[in-house]
Amino acid sequence: MIAFEQVTKDFPPAPRPALQDVTVRIPAGAITGLVGPDGAGKTTFLRLAAGLLVPTRGRITVLERDTRQGLEFRDRLAYMPQKFGLYEDLTVLENLMLYARLRGIPRAERRASIDRLLGFTGLASFQGRLAGNLSGGMKQKLGLACSMLVRPEVMLLDEPGVGVDPISRRELWKIVCEQRDQGVGIVWSTPYLDEAERCDYVLVLYEGRVLYFGPPKEFTARVQGRTFLVEVPTQERRRLTRERLTDPEVVDTRIQGSRLRVVLRAGADPAGKQAAGRGMTAAEPRFEDAFIDALGGVPKERIGPPGDGSPEAHHHEEAVAADDLVKRFGRFTAVDHVSFRVRRGEVFGLLGPNGAGKSTTFRMLCGLAAPSAGRATVAGVDLGKARAEARRHVGYMAQKFSLYGNLTVRQNLEFFGGVYGLQGSRLAHAVERSLEELELRPFAGSNAGLLPLGFKQRLALAVAVMHRPAVVFLDEPTSGVDPLARREFWLRIDRLVEEGAAVIVTTHFMDEAEYCDRLALINRGRVIAMDTPDAIRTAVRSPDLPHPTLEDAFLALLERANDEEPTDRKAGATEPAVGGKEGHAG
Repeated sequence: MIAFEQVTKDFPPAPRPALQDVTVRIPAGAITGLVGPDGAGKTTFLRLAAGLLVPTRGRITVLERDTRQGLEFRDRLAYMPQKFGLYEDLTVLENLMLYARLRGIPRAERRASIDRLLGFTGLASFQGRLAGNLSGGMKQKLGLACSMLVRPEVMLLDEPGVGVDPISRRELWKIVCEQRDQGVGIVWSTPYLDEAERCDYVLVLYEGRVLYFGPPKEFTARVQGRTFLVEVPTQERRRLTRERLTDPEVVDTRIQGSRLRVVLRAGADPAGKQAAGRGMTAAEPRFEDAFIDALGGVPKERIGPPGDGSPEAHHHEEAVAADDLVKRFGRFTAVDHVSFRVRRGEVFGLLGPNGAGKSTTFRMLCGLAAPSAGRATVAGVDLGKARAEARRHVGYMAQKFSLYGNLTVRQNLEFFGGVYGLQGSRLAHAVERSLEELELRPFAGSNAGLLPLGFKQRLALAVAVMHRPAVVFLDEPTSGVDPLARREFWLRIDRLVEEGAAVIVTTHFMDEAEYCDRLALINRGRVIAMDTPDAIRTAVRSPDLPHPTLEDAFLALLERANDEEPTDRKAGATEPAVGGKEGHAG
């Protein structure tokens, strides 16, 4: 389907090529996963295959046509870029009509093609809704529909599952698998390594070179016999994670509920790797284990010291209290009587499908939106009575990069430090500490908008925590970030927790949810489950599902809640809302 022969792509003055001497043959009628850390060359690979870029050296053929000698193959190809490329102020139907005209579909055939895709993607009942009011999953479905108007033979999808919940990702996979079964060849770029396991083949890129190409099971088999689960005291998980990562015989350690998942280097002796005298059992390897192993593990120099145990902000044991919070947008209720408590030194996760009400809950607890009813306190301060005072105890990292791209890294830190009330020597110290702790000093004079994604994430975290807040809110903080960068990110979060901060996080990475001490699952604005990750998995265990993953539990609990939902609430759930990205339940 696609052949790269000794392909190199340079982007001067970048110090190294985006792709270097890449030779690979992508088969037709199969799903090929494209994985690698940030900057590995995944998007460049797809843009070259789509004919949007020309290789510096080498040869590319798509459907046996050389991409340098004509672009007629594009009529048989669908390309879906990483960013939502549709018109948010047009409706679903208007977007499809526009793309049908752009793709040259004859007027007599347009409506039939559009109706076919509306039914295929489940968007038929939303064709009059503005694209900007769709949930993340529905936007991705609309992007897929627009790219499939020409019945492609090749589909190039650049991270279509990023930022959408597991239910929406499952629906996207169903659509793509049906295309594969009809003979369409698909390249699916993804930072979700559980998705890579579902592919027929995987292409692993690292620093522009091919690290592996072949079936995912063969890649995973590289760490067979080297993956273990270790029982540890719950309160010691974070300290023991850091300690094990400093062990030269350990490739990776991450929290998995009440246990640690450990990957040893080839030839390492498992004896003596147990923690606190508890059991250590062999575990089936995952693709992510092999991926981290292939990259050499988390660099030891980035593990860092533990927290210094000296939070500047507060000493309230109850960091956050939400009591019957309600938020309405017109007739639509985005948050419906949500209650929970979060203690100092606790990581609390909010999970739920797109549009469930997670970000709206965040905004109310941060003082960015007033509740329609209910009460919230942060570090003992009532948000309804002293919102400005409460916000001094809060750090907020938004879902999308929201800093000033035309200011340098240092200027962003200085500006936001002032916003948080830091002045003089305290501000100067906080800026220098942030540059050092987040390893941003080499970029201090660089414009924030030009940073790689992983470093933008570091800067956003630095801004959120530079005033040492009592509570840190992380709204899908690692969406689109590769697993190695996520490891480093959570090591930094561990330091904040050890210093006594409370962390509240939303995420669509179920492995990331394992880091949480407790989870609340929200559906249609209501909390439908709240417990530890282990207890939530146990709640759905059955003869048909004896060893459920957290994603299994997420999907099973949502299906159970939807089955029990009153008919009138189901009908109201699709009401278009006024004013807010959580104001929809698509």
